[in-house]
Amino acid sequence: MSRREQILDTAAGLFAERGFHGVSVNDIGEACGISGPALYKHFAGKEDLLAHSLTSISERLLSEGRQRRAEAGDPAAALDALIAWHVEFALTHPALIVIQDREWSNLPPAAQAAVRELQLAYIDAWVETLRELRADLDRATARAAVQAVFGLINSTPHSARISADSMARLLASMSRAALLAT
Repeated sequence: MSRREQILDTAAGLFAERGFHGVSVNDIGEACGISGPALYKHFAGKEDLLAHSLTSISERLLSEGRQRRAEAGDPAAALDALIAWHVEFALTHPALIVIQDREWSNLPPAAQAAVRELQLAYIDAWVETLRELRADLDRATARAAVQAVFGLINSTPHSARISADSMARLLASMSRAALLAT
């Protein structure tokens, strides 16, 4: 892991734990084993750290989601791959889910727009896959179903009380059932 990635990961954990305004640049530096001012070699400040955290993970979600969808042999396999990817993300990056939800208003407008654009593209990959399986769904209904499933999966930072493997199986099963329900 590069120093930059370490800083992003540490900052996300601290933002999730204490809130954006409860963390200083010095706190982040100390947690990384460097001085607070040394962070400025990598980021312009706390807002920049928050923006990069949410932008980079949104880029990764989209990129990995598209790749898994493309590698799947058929729409059912593509849906399973998307579900598995999002569940894996939610279980391994709970801090990013928390800060996405709780710290959105602290993102500068340009970062909000960039993150929103990436998120909408990610949602669209799911919607296209779902509509290949469920021709009865119009685009708006498919989008609503996908976003409801994201809500289910993204609840894990607050609801995961069983082992990660058991939670992954439960979330995948529930997500698939919800999306394919008639």
